[in-house]
Amino acid sequence: MGRPADLRRTVRRPVKLFVLLCSFVLCAYAGVRLLEGDWAMVTLWFVGTAVIHDLVLVPLYAAADRVLVKGAGRGWVTYVRVPAALSGLLLLVWFPLIGGRVSERYAGVAGLSADGFVVRWLIVTAVLFGGSAVVFAVRVGWGRRRVPGGG
Repeated sequence: MGRPADLRRTVRRPVKLFVLLCSFVLCAYAGVRLLEGDWAMVTLWFVGTAVIHDLVLVPLYAAADRVLVKGAGRGWVTYVRVPAALSGLLLLVWFPLIGGRVSERYAGVAGLSADGFVVRWLIVTAVLFGGSAVVFAVRVGWGRRRVPGGG
């Protein structure tokens, strides 16, 4: 019989797979609802986003990360990575509404106007970067206040 850590690892794998499959199902449902009646567009949406992400965006992420790490060191790069990743994820998820490409469909399905998604996304992005800057400043200030040598 294995150790408890082995058992936890064995149990976690199917749970992670189940959560991943649920996220795909939810994403497919949202795409089908948003683009209802236009199966070619739904297919293009899912295949296109996968291809664009893997062939275009991942190399751009890696290049930008290398430039940040080489130019600035590792000290504050995490404080840029996290809000940039979250903002980028929000942009990818809400791009049809931010770009105004499905405004009429969204209004017809949700009964709400699609206006303002760009402004909201920019506000969320500013809050993410601002919050990250505050956390960075607090941690840098906290590190400077500590006395070397354990006073």
